[in-house]
Amino acid sequence: MGEIGLQISRQSATLRIQVEEKLRQAIASGRFKPGQRLVERELCELIGVGRTSIREALRQLEAEGLITSYPHRGPVVSTISYEEAAQLYSVRALLESFAGQEFAENGSPENIANLERVVEEFADAAESGAGSRLIATKTAFYDCLMEGSGNVFVKQMLTSLHNRVTLLRMTSMTQPGRLKHSVAEIRDIAAAIRDRNGPKAAAACKYHIDMAAKVALDYLRKNDVSHSE
Repeated sequence: MGEIGLQISRQSATLRIQVEEKLRQAIASGRFKPGQRLVERELCELIGVGRTSIREALRQLEAEGLITSYPHRGPVVSTISYEEAAQLYSVRALLESFAGQEFAENGSPENIANLERVVEEFADAAESGAGSRLIATKTAFYDCLMEGSGNVFVKQMLTSLHNRVTLLRMTSMTQPGRLKHSVAEIRDIAAAIRDRNGPKAAAACKYHIDMAAKVALDYLRKNDVSHSE
Protein backbone atom coordinates (compact mmCIF):
# COMPACT_ATOMS: atom_id res chain seq x y z
CA MET A 1 0.00 0.00 0.00
CA GLY A 2 1.35 3.41 -0.97
CA GLU A 3 2.30 5.97 1.64
CA ILE A 4 0.01 8.97 2.03
CA GLY A 5 1.55 12.30 1.03
CA LEU A 6 1.11 14.81 3.80
CA GLN A 7 1.90 18.04 1.94
CA ILE A 8 -1.22 20.16 1.45
CA SER A 9 -2.56 22.76 -0.93
CA ARG A 10 -3.36 26.24 0.40
CA GLN A 11 -6.59 26.46 -1.57
CA SER A 12 -10.31 26.03 -0.90
CA ALA A 13 -10.71 24.72 2.67
CA THR A 14 -8.96 26.44 5.52
CA LEU A 15 -5.50 25.26 6.47
CA ARG A 16 -6.75 23.89 9.76
CA ILE A 17 -9.37 21.70 8.10
CA GLN A 18 -6.84 20.43 5.57
CA VAL A 19 -4.32 19.66 8.31
CA GLU A 20 -7.01 17.84 10.34
CA GLU A 21 -7.87 15.67 7.35
CA LYS A 22 -4.23 14.83 6.61
CA LEU A 23 -3.68 13.78 10.21
CA ARG A 24 -6.86 11.67 10.21
CA GLN A 25 -5.68 9.94 7.04
CA ALA A 26 -2.26 9.28 8.53
CA ILE A 27 -3.83 7.75 11.65
CA ALA A 28 -6.39 5.74 9.65
CA SER A 29 -3.71 4.33 7.34
CA GLY A 30 -1.45 3.35 10.25
CA ARG A 31 1.30 5.77 9.33
CA PHE A 32 0.82 7.25 12.81
CA LYS A 33 0.21 4.30 15.11
CA PRO A 34 -1.70 4.08 18.42
CA GLY A 35 0.52 5.26 21.25
CA GLN A 36 2.89 7.13 18.90
CA ARG A 37 3.96 10.57 20.09
CA LEU A 38 3.20 13.43 17.70
CA VAL A 39 5.92 16.09 17.79
CA GLU A 40 4.76 19.52 16.61
CA ARG A 41 8.06 20.42 14.97
CA GLU A 42 8.11 17.20 12.97
CA LEU A 43 4.48 17.63 11.91
CA CYS A 44 5.22 21.17 10.74
CA GLU A 45 7.99 19.83 8.51
CA LEU A 46 5.94 16.89 7.22
CA ILE A 47 2.83 18.89 6.38
CA GLY A 48 4.46 22.21 5.51
CA VAL A 49 2.49 24.53 7.80
CA GLY A 50 3.16 26.56 10.93
CA ARG A 51 2.69 25.50 14.53
CA THR A 52 -0.57 27.40 14.94
CA SER A 53 -2.30 25.29 12.26
CA ILE A 54 -0.83 22.10 13.75
CA ARG A 55 -1.95 22.98 17.27
CA GLU A 56 -5.48 23.86 16.14
CA ALA A 57 -5.77 20.58 14.23
CA LEU A 58 -4.43 18.56 17.16
CA ARG A 59 -6.99 20.16 19.48
CA GLN A 60 -9.80 19.16 17.12
CA LEU A 61 -8.54 15.58 16.81
CA GLU A 62 -8.23 15.41 20.60
CA ALA A 63 -11.89 16.46 20.87
CA GLU A 64 -12.74 13.62 18.47
CA GLY A 65 -10.83 11.08 20.56
CA LEU A 66 -8.15 10.38 17.97
CA ILE A 67 -5.40 12.06 19.98
CA THR A 68 -4.72 12.14 23.71
CA SER A 69 -2.49 14.74 25.38
CA TYR A 70 -0.36 13.80 28.38
CA PRO A 71 1.49 16.13 30.76
CA HIS A 72 5.22 16.34 30.01
CA ARG A 73 4.75 14.15 26.93
CA GLY A 74 2.36 16.02 24.67
CA PRO A 75 -0.07 14.59 22.12
CA VAL A 76 -0.04 10.91 21.17
CA VAL A 77 -2.27 8.86 18.89
CA SER A 78 -5.08 7.52 21.06
CA THR A 79 -5.42 3.88 21.94
CA ILE A 80 -8.65 1.93 22.34
CA SER A 81 -9.24 -1.05 24.58
CA TYR A 82 -10.96 -4.28 23.59
CA GLU A 83 -13.94 -3.38 25.76
CA GLU A 84 -14.23 0.10 24.28
CA ALA A 85 -14.03 -1.30 20.76
CA ALA A 86 -16.76 -3.88 21.48
CA GLN A 87 -19.05 -1.17 22.87
CA LEU A 88 -18.33 1.14 19.95
CA TYR A 89 -19.21 -1.47 17.34
CA SER A 90 -22.42 -2.42 19.17
CA VAL A 91 -23.71 1.15 19.14
CA ARG A 92 -22.54 1.69 15.59
CA ALA A 93 -24.43 -1.38 14.36
CA LEU A 94 -27.66 -0.03 15.85
CA LEU A 95 -27.25 3.43 14.34
CA GLU A 96 -26.14 2.27 10.90
CA SER A 97 -28.98 -0.23 10.72
CA PHE A 98 -31.40 2.62 11.36
CA ALA A 99 -29.60 4.84 8.81
CA GLY A 100 -29.76 2.10 6.18
CA GLN A 101 -33.49 1.54 6.69
CA GLU A 102 -34.24 5.27 6.59
CA PHE A 103 -32.16 5.64 3.43
CA ALA A 104 -33.98 2.77 1.70
CA GLU A 105 -37.39 4.11 2.60
CA ASN A 106 -36.82 7.84 2.19
CA GLY A 107 -33.58 8.50 0.28
CA SER A 108 -33.70 10.41 -3.01
CA PRO A 109 -32.78 8.84 -6.36
CA GLU A 110 -29.74 11.14 -6.39
CA ASN A 111 -28.64 9.84 -2.97
CA ILE A 112 -28.96 6.27 -4.22
CA ALA A 113 -26.99 7.00 -7.41
CA ASN A 114 -24.21 8.60 -5.34
CA LEU A 115 -24.12 5.59 -3.01
CA GLU A 116 -23.82 3.10 -5.86
CA ARG A 117 -21.06 5.15 -7.48
CA VAL A 118 -19.06 5.28 -4.25
CA VAL A 119 -19.53 1.53 -3.66
CA GLU A 120 -17.95 0.79 -7.03
CA GLU A 121 -15.12 3.24 -6.31
CA PHE A 122 -14.43 1.33 -3.10
CA ALA A 123 -14.52 -1.97 -4.99
CA ASP A 124 -12.03 -0.58 -7.50
CA ALA A 125 -9.75 0.64 -4.70
CA ALA A 126 -9.93 -2.81 -3.09
CA GLU A 127 -8.95 -4.41 -6.38
CA SER A 128 -5.99 -2.09 -6.85
CA GLY A 129 -4.84 -2.38 -3.23
CA ALA A 130 -4.42 1.38 -2.80
CA GLY A 131 -4.41 1.94 0.97
CA SER A 132 -5.06 5.68 1.00
CA ARG A 133 -7.84 5.32 -1.59
CA LEU A 134 -9.41 2.48 0.39
CA ILE A 135 -9.80 4.75 3.41
CA ALA A 136 -11.09 7.66 1.32
CA THR A 137 -13.68 5.61 -0.57
CA LYS A 138 -14.89 3.74 2.53
CA THR A 139 -15.29 7.07 4.30
CA ALA A 140 -17.22 8.38 1.30
CA PHE A 141 -19.51 5.34 1.48
CA TYR A 142 -20.41 6.05 5.09
CA ASP A 143 -20.88 9.75 4.30
CA CYS A 144 -23.37 8.79 1.57
CA LEU A 145 -25.16 6.39 3.93
CA MET A 146 -25.55 9.05 6.60
CA GLU A 147 -26.61 11.73 4.12
CA GLY A 148 -29.16 9.42 2.52
CA SER A 149 -30.74 8.64 5.90
CA GLY A 150 -31.88 12.27 6.10
CA ASN A 151 -31.48 12.27 9.89
CA VAL A 152 -29.13 14.98 11.12
CA PHE A 153 -28.85 13.52 14.63
CA VAL A 154 -27.92 10.05 13.40
CA LYS A 155 -25.33 11.73 11.19
CA GLN A 156 -23.85 13.63 14.14
CA MET A 157 -23.66 10.53 16.33
CA LEU A 158 -22.23 8.31 13.60
CA THR A 159 -19.64 10.92 12.65
CA SER A 160 -18.39 10.84 16.23
CA LEU A 161 -18.24 7.03 16.22
CA HIS A 162 -16.55 6.93 12.83
CA ASN A 163 -13.84 9.25 14.09
CA ARG A 164 -13.05 6.69 16.78
CA VAL A 165 -13.32 3.81 14.31
CA THR A 166 -10.48 5.45 12.40
CA LEU A 167 -8.20 3.75 14.92
CA LEU A 168 -9.55 0.34 13.88
CA ARG A 169 -10.51 0.58 10.21
CA MET A 170 -7.26 -0.51 8.59
CA THR A 171 -6.88 -3.24 11.21
CA SER A 172 -10.16 -4.83 10.15
CA MET A 173 -9.89 -4.22 6.40
CA THR A 174 -6.35 -5.55 6.05
CA GLN A 175 -6.90 -8.90 7.79
CA PRO A 176 -6.63 -11.81 5.31
CA GLY A 177 -9.80 -12.22 3.23
CA ARG A 178 -11.68 -9.37 4.92
CA LEU A 179 -11.53 -6.86 2.07
CA LYS A 180 -13.30 -9.13 -0.42
CA HIS A 181 -16.12 -9.73 2.05
CA SER A 182 -16.33 -6.03 2.88
CA VAL A 183 -16.89 -5.19 -0.79
CA ALA A 184 -19.64 -7.83 -1.08
CA GLU A 185 -21.32 -6.59 2.10
CA ILE A 186 -21.54 -2.95 1.07
CA ARG A 187 -22.78 -3.99 -2.37
CA ASP A 188 -25.58 -5.86 -0.56
CA ILE A 189 -26.36 -2.70 1.42
CA ALA A 190 -26.52 -0.61 -1.75
CA ALA A 191 -28.71 -3.20 -3.50
CA ALA A 192 -31.22 -3.28 -0.62
CA ILE A 193 -31.37 0.52 -0.56
CA ARG A 194 -31.83 0.65 -4.35
CA ASP A 195 -34.69 -1.85 -4.01
CA ARG A 196 -36.28 0.34 -1.31
CA ASN A 197 -36.25 -2.63 1.08
CA GLY A 198 -35.85 -1.01 4.49
CA PRO A 199 -35.65 -4.13 6.70
CA LYS A 200 -33.20 -5.79 4.32
CA ALA A 201 -31.02 -2.66 4.23
CA ALA A 202 -31.02 -2.53 8.05
CA ALA A 203 -30.03 -6.20 8.27
CA ALA A 204 -27.27 -5.74 5.66
CA CYS A 205 -25.85 -2.76 7.55
CA LYS A 206 -25.87 -4.65 10.85
CA TYR A 207 -24.22 -7.69 9.26
CA HIS A 208 -21.47 -5.52 7.74
CA ILE A 209 -20.65 -3.91 11.09
CA ASP A 210 -20.88 -7.22 12.96
CA MET A 211 -18.36 -8.78 10.55
CA ALA A 212 -15.98 -5.82 10.79
CA ALA A 213 -16.27 -5.97 14.58
CA LYS A 214 -15.51 -9.69 14.66
CA VAL A 215 -12.33 -9.25 12.64
CA ALA A 216 -11.10 -6.23 14.59
CA LEU A 217 -11.91 -7.74 17.99
CA ASP A 218 -10.31 -11.07 17.08
CA TYR A 219 -7.17 -9.16 16.13
CA LEU A 220 -7.14 -7.25 19.42
CA ARG A 221 -7.68 -10.46 21.41
CA LYS A 222 -5.05 -12.53 19.60
CA ASN A 223 -2.44 -9.79 19.76
CA ASP A 224 -3.31 -8.83 23.33
CA VAL A 225 -3.57 -5.21 22.21
CA SER A 226 -5.58 -4.00 25.16
CA HIS A 227 -4.36 -0.47 24.51
CA SER A 228 -4.02 -0.33 20.75
CA GLU A 229 -5.78 -0.05 17.35
